[in-house]
Amino acid sequence: MAAPLPSLPKSGFFRALVRWFDADYIPEGVAVLQQGPKRVDWVRSIPFLILHLGCLGVIWVGASPIAVWTAVGLYFFRMFAITGFLHRYFSHKTYSTSRAFQFVMAIWTGTAVQRGALWWACTHRHHHLHSDEEEDKHSPVVDGFWWSHIGWITSKKNFPTDYSKITDLAKYPELVFLNRFDILIPVLAGGGLYGVGAWLAAHGYNTTGAQMLVWGIVSTVVLFHGTGCINSLAHVFGSKRFKTTGDESRNSLILTLITLGEGWHNNHHRYQATTKQGFYWWEFDPTYYGLKVLSWTGLIWGLKGVPDSVYAEAERTKAEAAAQRA
Repeated sequence: MAAPLPSLPKSGFFRALVRWFDADYIPEGVAVLQQGPKRVDWVRSIPFLILHLGCLGVIWVGASPIAVWTAVGLYFFRMFAITGFLHRYFSHKTYSTSRAFQFVMAIWTGTAVQRGALWWACTHRHHHLHSDEEEDKHSPVVDGFWWSHIGWITSKKNFPTDYSKITDLAKYPELVFLNRFDILIPVLAGGGLYGVGAWLAAHGYNTTGAQMLVWGIVSTVVLFHGTGCINSLAHVFGSKRFKTTGDESRNSLILTLITLGEGWHNNHHRYQATTKQGFYWWEFDPTYYGLKVLSWTGLIWGLKGVPDSVYAEAERTKAEAAAQRA
């Protein structure tokens, strides 16, 4: 009879290392991690720190128009994936799609290096259930700017994906796979970017593989902080059209420009089920425009609008504010 395999060590250090590659390696149980303190897990956060330090590579690789414009293009290409797919589809199901295109969307969002689609959706749904309460993972009202912007994502308590809270998504094994091994798509994307740069250099273009990779990293870091601004600033700066949200969510044109429409945050917290976040024509919402165009291809359908009752509430609030000023 074959000897039993040795059991894996269960030290916190070892578990943190394994989670670099397998996000669902949680022998202590999801509930145990979630009950932990709001504290940085430095070992688990090393890849996150390396990503930021990677930006310093521009000192050695330099810049070129091709690399810089690629970084800009990747920012918007992936911000659309975050806002249009991670947020408005996986988190809120504001439209419908096929299982095949759902998988494509999950791969696309993986290039943003913001964990897996199921983790993202689970985390965001939790935010709406506990917005600006003690249980909110990233409330600037409760925990201040730095924790809500970057600290929360480095905490051990916020690493697990609670699949019991996203059963509508967890029933798809291909999504669970991408979520579990969330490092896979970023590594392949980074290798692909390096390969494109090397190919361009070999054909006489003014760039290199290393340069394209480093500027891709710069784009990824800026993308993270652009997304993080919604957590840390959209509950602090801006206007409140709807007073009935029960939190400090606000509307901000500046944040809208950074995040392709996510800055209409008070609108969103008032009615989460709509594909729109800019409720009126003058509220610029590029993500909605992109999803509308995508719907013309038949890849997505059933984009949900804003109910008349919500518009009526907005008009009543506007009239009350005008009466108070008079």
